[in-house]
Amino acid sequence: MIDEELLKIMCCPACRGEVIEREGKVVCLKCGRKYPIHDGIPVMLIDEAEMPEGKE
Repeated sequence: MIDEELLKIMCCPACRGEVIEREGKVVCLKCGRKYPIHDGIPVMLIDEAEMPEGKE
């Protein structure tokens, strides 16, 4: 689980959209990319993100 204060200052590196934590990933509310979390550390790299269905 990521600290709420950290999530408030984070944004998607691809579109600068707001992010939330959902199902063990950091999810962008704007573009839908899902970034993995490894050992409690979000990996906010565009190349590591899962694209939303239909936008690959």
